[in-house]
Amino acid sequence: MRETTAPPLARAALDRDGEARADDDFAEHFDADPASRVVAMHRGRVLLAERVEGSAPALAFLPVDGLPEEELRCYLGRTVGDDGGVPSGTPIEVRVFDADATAALEAEAARWAGLRAAAPVLGDRDAGLFTEALALANWHDASPFCPRCGSTTTVVQAGWARRCDRDGSLLFPRTDPAVIVLVTDDDDRVLLGSNALWEQNRFSLLAGFVEPGESFEAAVVREIGEEARIAVDRVEYAASQPWPLPASLMVGFTARVAVDTVPATARPDGVEILELRWFTREELSGANTEIGLPGGISIARWMLERWFGGPIDEGMPWMTS
Repeated sequence: MRETTAPPLARAALDRDGEARADDDFAEHFDADPASRVVAMHRGRVLLAERVEGSAPALAFLPVDGLPEEELRCYLGRTVGDDGGVPSGTPIEVRVFDADATAALEAEAARWAGLRAAAPVLGDRDAGLFTEALALANWHDASPFCPRCGSTTTVVQAGWARRCDRDGSLLFPRTDPAVIVLVTDDDDRVLLGSNALWEQNRFSLLAGFVEPGESFEAAVVREIGEEARIAVDRVEYAASQPWPLPASLMVGFTARVAVDTVPATARPDGVEILELRWFTREELSGANTEIGLPGGISIARWMLERWFGGPIDEGMPWMTS
């Protein structure tokens, strides 16, 4: 049975050790520490440890000596607790390698995994490390230039900032907040929508980015009003999880159709949402041959199963994104 106490990517078991980032000689100190370990990444995929009989899937933690030159290195923090042969307090970096270095490290493609495939089977520590590493790598990939003046930037603070090469100003990683909403009516049916960007018959919760100067709660009401043309109230926080694909924080809420609103009046906006459907638990369970639902690492699936009361029929064609 799926663990439902927390969204899949909200798991973590790591001390991020923020104070260490201010050390101007951090890289030298990290490389000189024989306990230091590196998580290898290439194009959003990380190297997994070689499996032995009876072992659980895990990240490969590589010693520093002998590693090829990297394109990017970022300090992730120190481990908390002993797990899988990695002692508590072990300093961990992610290093991004080019194709040649990746092939030299491990030529077997199956040992390199993306977040969607790996997160459901990794433990809390490794899922949290992968999520953090991917979010940082994506930010650096998208931020080579200063947004103020267009100058080149240099990676500083152990990978947690970039410095403008013209005026020395610092740029820090940014996360785009988005709300995702499980809307129910007074009969406890759930409202699901089909996005215009998805293949036909794929359904999920309604979601949208928070606008400047807007609270999460106001964004919930606005997004449902825009995408489903109905009013909601009784907005309550459920949970959140990072979504580093590429740089979002998904903030989950539940909401009820407003008392003076008829659920049947829900209509898709025709731009982002092409179809809306209300489901009882029985109807959702019985629809497993005709619709696809949110993927295994999404907060949408976690919220949906939380409402459902447990895992929905494993035979359903879950979405991969």
